[in-house]
Amino acid sequence: MRELSLLQKDNSMISPRNIFFLIQISIISSCSLQFKYREHTNHFEKEIQKLEELKDHLDKEDYFLFMGSSSIRRWDTIEEDMAPYSVIKRGYGGAHYYDLIHFVDRLIEGKNKTSAVFLFVANDITGYSSWDKLHKDLTPNEIKKLFKVITSKIHKKLSPNIPIYVIETTPTPSRWKVWNKITQANDLIKKYTEKKPNLHFISTRKYFINKRGRPEGKYFVSDSLHLSRAGYDLWEKIIKNKLKVKDRK
Repeated sequence: MRELSLLQKDNSMISPRNIFFLIQISIISSCSLQFKYREHTNHFEKEIQKLEELKDHLDKEDYFLFMGSSSIRRWDTIEEDMAPYSVIKRGYGGAHYYDLIHFVDRLIEGKNKTSAVFLFVANDITGYSSWDKLHKDLTPNEIKKLFKVITSKIHKKLSPNIPIYVIETTPTPSRWKVWNKITQANDLIKKYTEKKPNLHFISTRKYFINKRGRPEGKYFVSDSLHLSRAGYDLWEKIIKNKLKVKDRK
């Protein structure tokens, strides 16, 4: 009788009613994340409008779309570095996942010839700005939740078959004190991408950390945060190697 009661209990747990309830919770959770951080978007509005005005994608076919924070925006040689792939970039300084969740639809609007999307967002943990009094650092789990919503938006807007690559938040000298927390967020995102066929994680940490177990200084400019020419050269090699591995599968 005990076994029967347990079986009945298990069946009730997976009833259509419970499944519907779980779906509703998921939808509400996604919407609440957007509303939670809506005040933060005003600071970036002018920069987003400038990105929307760019027309560089109109004369290109099957291009890679790079989106994210200042490391994307500052990659001035991206077209040369990523050749023979065709690329466009839509990066803005200080980007967080909690503001990108509001802007992602606008940044991919009209990009119907996108063949792959690359994300790099690195400011949700100690990307503190003096003007931002609303939000503190996110937890690794909050970052993962925002990543899930953003990638779902991209697949819904463009195509569920478009591959999305997330470039791991790179270890930097300026944020080394919180590297353990950043690593937790990286690992949660990596684990999530492994469950999804069109999500891919590009690991960078082992390439940027030297034999002493610290970020290698030559890969960063004087602020110890943004990539130097050598840093972008390394990114190029890591990204292209990931693409080659995927193509061989």
